[in-house]
Amino acid sequence: MSYYVYFMSNKNNTTLYLGMTNNLERRVWEHKTGFNVDCFTRRYNCVKLVYAEQTNDVKQAIAREKQLKNWKRAWKDELIDGENPGRDDLAEGWGIAGRSPQ
Repeated sequence: MSYYVYFMSNKNNTTLYLGMTNNLERRVWEHKTGFNVDCFTRRYNCVKLVYAEQTNDVKQAIAREKQLKNWKRAWKDELIDGENPGRDDLAEGWGIAGRSPQ
């Protein structure tokens, strides 16, 4: 099984959300559609997937998420911009906006 540590951002790239999941497509769909009405990403309109790391080890994913949550914002920005300098939505074209993934 794969596990993902990922960042979602709002359209202006001023707010970041860091999460961990074992189903990235489903989780991104939840963020994009505002599935959970009380969640941070809905409140701050974090609808762009701007970064993701994959591992097969759940303990490694949890440790990485904790590590990144303790990073300064500048370090997070450097990490994201190193892989995705335009802060493009990496989920663009997944076709998930209107349907719930399995």
